[in-house]
Amino acid sequence: MSRPVPPEFFTQAGAVPLRQRKGRAEVLLVTTRGRGRWIVPKGVVDPGTTPAESAEREAWEEAGVRGRLLPEPLGTYRYEKWGGTCTVEVFALAVAEVAKRWPEPDRKRRWVLPEKAAALVEEPGLQAILAALPADLAGEKSAP
Repeated sequence: MSRPVPPEFFTQAGAVPLRQRKGRAEVLLVTTRGRGRWIVPKGVVDPGTTPAESAEREAWEEAGVRGRLLPEPLGTYRYEKWGGTCTVEVFALAVAEVAKRWPEPDRKRRWVLPEKAAALVEEPGLQAILAALPADLAGEKSAP
Protein backbone atom coordinates (compact mmCIF):
# COMPACT_ATOMS: atom_id res chain seq x y z
CA MET A 1 0.00 0.00 0.00
CA SER A 2 1.44 3.38 -0.97
CA ARG A 3 1.49 6.36 1.34
CA PRO A 4 -0.44 9.50 0.47
CA VAL A 5 1.64 12.35 -0.94
CA PRO A 6 1.86 15.31 1.45
CA PRO A 7 -0.06 18.35 0.12
CA GLU A 8 3.07 20.54 0.19
CA PHE A 9 4.65 18.34 -2.51
CA PHE A 10 2.25 19.89 -5.03
CA THR A 11 3.73 23.38 -4.52
CA GLN A 12 7.00 23.55 -6.45
CA ALA A 13 9.53 26.04 -7.78
CA GLY A 14 11.95 25.91 -10.68
CA ALA A 15 14.81 27.89 -12.16
CA VAL A 16 15.60 28.64 -15.77
CA PRO A 17 19.41 28.97 -15.71
CA LEU A 18 20.47 31.53 -18.33
CA ARG A 19 23.71 32.79 -19.79
CA GLN A 20 24.69 35.05 -22.67
CA ARG A 21 26.89 33.53 -25.34
CA LYS A 22 27.81 35.21 -28.62
CA GLY A 23 25.11 37.80 -28.02
CA ARG A 24 22.37 35.20 -27.54
CA ALA A 25 20.66 33.87 -24.45
CA GLU A 26 21.10 30.17 -23.67
CA VAL A 27 19.11 28.00 -21.27
CA LEU A 28 20.56 25.14 -19.26
CA LEU A 29 18.35 22.05 -19.27
CA VAL A 30 18.84 18.95 -17.13
CA THR A 31 17.47 15.44 -17.43
CA THR A 32 14.98 13.81 -15.09
CA ARG A 33 16.21 10.88 -13.05
CA GLY A 34 13.62 8.41 -14.26
CA ARG A 35 13.04 8.68 -17.99
CA GLY A 36 15.84 11.12 -18.85
CA ARG A 37 13.45 13.79 -20.18
CA TRP A 38 14.73 17.36 -20.51
CA ILE A 39 13.47 19.81 -17.86
CA VAL A 40 14.62 22.85 -15.91
CA PRO A 41 15.78 22.32 -12.32
CA LYS A 42 12.69 22.22 -10.08
CA GLY A 43 11.39 20.68 -6.90
CA VAL A 44 9.16 20.94 -3.87
CA VAL A 45 9.05 24.22 -1.96
CA ASP A 46 10.14 23.06 1.47
CA PRO A 47 8.24 24.39 4.50
CA GLY A 48 9.89 27.55 5.79
CA THR A 49 11.43 28.49 2.43
CA THR A 50 10.17 30.75 -0.34
CA PRO A 51 9.66 29.59 -3.91
CA ALA A 52 12.66 31.73 -4.93
CA GLU A 53 14.90 30.07 -2.31
CA SER A 54 13.74 26.64 -3.44
CA ALA A 55 14.41 27.51 -7.10
CA GLU A 56 18.00 28.55 -6.25
CA ARG A 57 18.53 25.35 -4.25
CA GLU A 58 17.21 23.17 -7.08
CA ALA A 59 19.45 24.94 -9.62
CA TRP A 60 22.45 24.06 -7.49
CA GLU A 61 21.43 20.49 -6.61
CA GLU A 62 20.18 19.40 -10.05
CA ALA A 63 22.27 21.51 -12.45
CA GLY A 64 25.31 22.63 -10.45
CA VAL A 65 24.80 26.32 -11.20
CA ARG A 66 24.69 29.41 -9.01
CA GLY A 67 23.95 33.00 -9.84
CA ARG A 68 21.49 35.84 -9.40
CA LEU A 69 17.83 34.89 -9.28
CA LEU A 70 15.57 37.51 -10.81
CA PRO A 71 12.94 38.44 -8.20
CA GLU A 72 9.86 38.32 -10.42
CA PRO A 73 8.76 34.87 -11.60
CA LEU A 74 8.72 34.18 -15.33
CA GLY A 75 5.45 32.35 -14.91
CA THR A 76 3.71 29.31 -13.49
CA TYR A 77 2.82 25.98 -15.03
CA ARG A 78 0.99 22.87 -13.87
CA TYR A 79 1.53 19.16 -14.46
CA GLU A 80 0.04 15.92 -13.19
CA LYS A 81 1.99 13.76 -10.74
CA TRP A 82 1.30 11.60 -7.66
CA GLY A 83 -2.43 11.53 -8.45
CA GLY A 84 -2.73 15.33 -8.27
CA THR A 85 -1.68 18.56 -9.91
CA CYS A 86 1.68 20.19 -9.15
CA THR A 87 1.99 23.96 -9.57
CA VAL A 88 5.49 25.18 -10.41
CA GLU A 89 6.54 28.84 -10.04
CA VAL A 90 9.45 29.48 -12.42
CA PHE A 91 12.25 32.03 -11.95
CA ALA A 92 15.12 33.13 -14.19
CA LEU A 93 18.62 32.55 -12.83
CA ALA A 94 21.46 34.59 -14.34
CA VAL A 95 24.26 32.03 -14.07
CA ALA A 96 27.56 33.21 -12.60
CA GLU A 97 29.09 29.81 -11.74
CA VAL A 98 28.93 26.38 -13.38
CA ALA A 99 30.37 23.69 -11.11
CA LYS A 100 32.28 20.67 -12.35
CA ARG A 101 30.88 18.71 -9.40
CA TRP A 102 27.40 19.11 -7.95
CA PRO A 103 25.03 17.15 -5.70
CA GLU A 104 23.17 15.29 -8.51
CA PRO A 105 25.80 14.50 -11.16
CA ASP A 106 23.69 11.62 -12.51
CA ARG A 107 21.69 14.24 -14.44
CA LYS A 108 22.88 15.33 -17.86
CA ARG A 109 22.93 19.05 -18.56
CA ARG A 110 22.83 20.89 -21.86
CA TRP A 111 22.99 24.57 -22.89
CA VAL A 112 20.57 25.37 -25.70
CA LEU A 113 18.85 28.37 -27.27
CA PRO A 114 15.44 29.16 -25.69
CA GLU A 115 13.49 28.02 -28.75
CA LYS A 116 15.37 24.69 -28.72
CA ALA A 117 14.71 24.36 -24.97
CA ALA A 118 10.98 24.86 -25.60
CA ALA A 119 11.07 22.11 -28.22
CA LEU A 120 12.95 19.67 -25.95
CA VAL A 121 10.73 19.87 -22.86
CA GLU A 122 7.43 17.98 -22.78
CA GLU A 123 5.33 20.06 -20.37
CA PRO A 124 3.18 22.52 -22.41
CA GLY A 125 3.22 25.18 -19.67
CA LEU A 126 7.00 25.08 -19.41
CA GLN A 127 7.26 25.14 -23.21
CA ALA A 128 5.26 28.39 -23.21
CA ILE A 129 7.50 29.98 -20.57
CA LEU A 130 10.65 29.00 -22.46
CA ALA A 131 9.24 30.09 -25.83
CA ALA A 132 8.58 33.56 -24.38
CA LEU A 133 12.19 33.97 -23.21
CA PRO A 134 13.84 35.44 -26.32
CA ALA A 135 11.61 38.53 -26.40
CA ASP A 136 11.77 38.94 -22.61
CA LEU A 137 15.55 38.74 -22.53
CA ALA A 138 16.12 41.06 -25.46
CA GLY A 139 13.82 43.72 -24.02
CA GLU A 140 11.55 43.41 -27.04
CA LYS A 141 8.29 43.00 -25.14
CA SER A 142 5.62 45.08 -26.73
CA ALA A 143 4.43 48.03 -24.69
CA PRO A 144 0.82 47.91 -23.39
